[in-house]
Amino acid sequence: MTKAIGLFMLLAMIVHIVRPLGLPGLKRRADFWKLALIAFALWTAALLLREIA
Repeated sequence: MTKAIGLFMLLAMIVHIVRPLGLPGLKRRADFWKLALIAFALWTAALLLREIA
């Protein structure tokens, strides 16, 4: 699961650099770092949930 999250978010960051996604808060190419923060948070949550379960 963590590999899938990482690959999906990496793909989203690459796409966002090529053509901004246009979502609220992601209108400029320079905003790709926000996707990295979201990816880090999702990855951390997945790892913590895996340890709990």
